[in-house]
Amino acid sequence: MVGKILIGPSSFAETDKTPMNRLIASGYEVIDNPFKRKLTKNELLGLLTPDVVGIVAGLEPLDRDVLQRSQLRVVSRVGSGISNVDLTTAQDLGIEVCSTPNGPTAAVAELTLGALLGLLRMIPLMDQALHNGKWSKKIGVQLEGMTVAIIGFGRIGRRVAELLVPFRVNLLVVDPFLADDAAGHYVKLSLAEALPQADIVTIHSSGEECLIDEREFAIMKPGVYLLNVARGGLIAEEALVKALEGGKVAGAWIDTFKEEPYSGPLCRFHNVVLTPHVGSYTLECRKQMETEAVDNLLNALQRIN
Repeated sequence: MVGKILIGPSSFAETDKTPMNRLIASGYEVIDNPFKRKLTKNELLGLLTPDVVGIVAGLEPLDRDVLQRSQLRVVSRVGSGISNVDLTTAQDLGIEVCSTPNGPTAAVAELTLGALLGLLRMIPLMDQALHNGKWSKKIGVQLEGMTVAIIGFGRIGRRVAELLVPFRVNLLVVDPFLADDAAGHYVKLSLAEALPQADIVTIHSSGEECLIDEREFAIMKPGVYLLNVARGGLIAEEALVKALEGGKVAGAWIDTFKEEPYSGPLCRFHNVVLTPHVGSYTLECRKQMETEAVDNLLNALQRIN
């Protein structure tokens, strides 16, 4: 036996067994996630026995302590972001880190558009009412003519912009890492410049640092709509709750949370749509990302060995 591979994502190969079968056929013993949820640090440390040489990673905390106490040779992330991996430590230890940056682009962008339309027209609220036997019509607002600020203009942010163009919206781009001439025909602004103009703010940036707190809510338009499908910590939850209570935020869609599974105060707001971190959850996207992650892992282990 050439070693073991740990599977981090709780839903790995649920919709298509091909990636799992490929791992098994390669000769490695596969250790599946026994908890079927995001692994905690202690659980991860318990599973990373000395014979585990690779991990198909989700969002589990692969920090300095975890990496140093493991014998990992390769971390292969299912997804685009790798902010949960201490890249400096990985480099110091000679651990190869790879990801699947292209896989989730279409799935996340399409979900963003769907959630936005549902939010503006209050579709989830009316659906819930009808399921409870109530014929309750709600007057929503139209997307056409609104100003949308896209925070983070990488693959997903760009695709969201492309999907929004036919709706005749005014698009603002916020991305400090984007060259001024790389925004194309979209208007590139700083966060402080964009927020007072935006009717809708949708977050697609990388990293974990909080971007939207009380100061940012203070300069937003009254009645703004806020969407976050990036990382949960990018919006200060307490500040968002205050903004919802005060009417500054007319509605929000949140797909990612600092603590998951989520059961916090946002659950009590009827104008907040909550989804359980499902941005990449389409049959096509999951198969593509999982297959690519397995290929990345096996190719890296072959190079190292």
